[in-house]
Amino acid sequence: MSYVDRIARLRIELDDTKPVVWRTVEVPLTMSLHALHEVIQAAMPFEDYHLYDFRVGEIRYAMPDPDYPDPKTRRTKPLKLGDVLKGGITQFAYTYDFGDNWQHTITVEAVFEADPLAEYPRFLEGERRAPPEDVGGTFGFDEFLTILSKPRHPEHKSVLRWCGGSFDPEAMDQETIEVKMAKLARRRTLGKAGFAKSQGRA
Repeated sequence: MSYVDRIARLRIELDDTKPVVWRTVEVPLTMSLHALHEVIQAAMPFEDYHLYDFRVGEIRYAMPDPDYPDPKTRRTKPLKLGDVLKGGITQFAYTYDFGDNWQHTITVEAVFEADPLAEYPRFLEGERRAPPEDVGGTFGFDEFLTILSKPRHPEHKSVLRWCGGSFDPEAMDQETIEVKMAKLARRRTLGKAGFAKSQGRA
């Protein structure tokens, strides 16, 4: 089946956050699961310091771990998103950082023809700031926010320094997200142009 010039609109929700941290993005069906991981990292944004996996039903997709090889785990780089969505799949899971265990639910909202004037992937919208790296998972994030909300807390100053001097959980850093997403889109556009040239179609 061909997925050329077909786009999926995805809603990405960070599980167990209230109010929920969420993003909506549009990505090509020709994108690999590893490239989708890069999109999610840009959209939250995270810093891509840690391992990750996707789970579609009972199947796990991940980058190979040389220390803990698992023959049942499938690789993310060769697999296209369009192949994952075969058979009517409309929702699957993504986990980033197996220590903090940031679990996400990814929902396919629509699949449609690409806009010939647009570059993909692209960020559409979202709400709330994603947790900082290595904050300690859901419980650590809750404690982190509690400490920041109490200026007289004995750990307030040290936590504030640790997170870079400020952290507003309500303020999604849209500018940073759009810059990161634009870099991914430009890389894809240049890659497509290079491939077309190598095939004598440029």
